[in-house]
Amino acid sequence: MKRVLLSVFGFLALAIATLTPAFAQSTGTVYYLVPTLLDEFQTGSVTALELFLKQVGYDFKSLNADNKTDAQQSQMNDVIALKPAAIVLAAVDFNALKPSVEAARAAGIPVVEFDRQITSTPSDFTSVAGTVEIGYVAADQAEKLLKAKNGAMKGKILQVLGDPGDPYTLDIQKGFEEKMKAFPDVKIISLPAMQWEASNAGTIVADQMLANPDIDLIFSHAAHLSVAGVASLEAAGKKPGDVMMMSSNGAPVGLDLIRKGWLNVEVEQPLYAQAAAIAMFMDKIVKKEEIKPGEYEVLGLKSTVTKEAWGPNIKIPGAAITKENVDNPAFWGNQKPPTETVKPVE
Repeated sequence: MKRVLLSVFGFLALAIATLTPAFAQSTGTVYYLVPTLLDEFQTGSVTALELFLKQVGYDFKSLNADNKTDAQQSQMNDVIALKPAAIVLAAVDFNALKPSVEAARAAGIPVVEFDRQITSTPSDFTSVAGTVEIGYVAADQAEKLLKAKNGAMKGKILQVLGDPGDPYTLDIQKGFEEKMKAFPDVKIISLPAMQWEASNAGTIVADQMLANPDIDLIFSHAAHLSVAGVASLEAAGKKPGDVMMMSSNGAPVGLDLIRKGWLNVEVEQPLYAQAAAIAMFMDKIVKKEEIKPGEYEVLGLKSTVTKEAWGPNIKIPGAAITKENVDNPAFWGNQKPPTETVKPVE
C-alpha cells in the first residue's frame, strides 16, 4: 500500500508540474519603482511590466514614489536590503537617484532603467522610446497642420514640456526643434510643466493664450497635459478645432481628445513594447550575461540595442495617431494588451 501511495503522489506531482504554466515557476522577484501614478502611462507601465515579467517567470512588486525624490531614495534602500532578482527604476530625479543605482549594483542587484534614461552612471539595461525620433514625427505632423491652416510654413507654436530634469521631454524638444529650424517663419514658445503636473500645463496654456492669442498649435509632451490645456481653452471660450493640438505619449485620454475633435495628433510612446523588452532580456540581466547590440523585434516593432557608456540600451520607435487610425488596437492608449507571449532572448 505504501508503494502504491508513493506512486500515486509521484504521479500527481508530475501531473501538477506538467499542467502548471511556465510563467508560474518564479525565478525571483523584480521590483518596479514607479515615479508616480498620476497619469495613465505610469499606471499602464505597472500593468504591462507585471504582465510580461510574469510570462518569463518573475514575481513582480511595485512601489510608488508619488513624485517625491526622497521617497524613491528610501524605497531603493529598502529594496536593496531585500536582495531581489532585479530592480526596474523610473527615476523621479535622475541625478539624485544615481547613488542609489550605484549602491544596488554594488550589492550585486541588477538595475534596469525604464522609460527615463540615466546616463551619468552605468545600469544593467535601459529600455526607452525613440524620444528624439518622437520629436521628429511631431515636427512632421506640425508641418502638415500649419501648411493646411496657413497655406505655408508659418505660424506660432506653444510647446508645453514636461519636467526639465527629464531626458524624455528634453529629447523630444531636441528632435522637434531640430527639424523646425528649417522654418524660420515658425515661432516656438517653449515652457516646462514642472514635475509633469497637469495643473502647471493648464496655467501655461491659459497665460500664453492671453499673451499670444494668435497661437496656431499647442504641442504638449504628454496627453494628460493636453487635458489641462483643453480645460484652459474651454474656459477661454474656445471650441474643438479653434486651436490645433498635439501630444506625445499616446495615453487613453489623448485618444479620447482626438475622438472629441480637440487633438489633431498623438505621437505614441510604445509603452507595451518598452515593458516587453525588459521581460525579453530579464534572464540575461539577472544572470549578468552579455546583451549583444543589434536589431531585435519587440511586439512586432523593429528595435535597436546599442552599447552606450551607461550600458546596453534598447530604443523602440513610436507612431503618429490621428482620427484616421485612432481605433487601432496596437496603440496602448486603446488599453488592449497584446495577446502575444513574450519569450526570453537566448
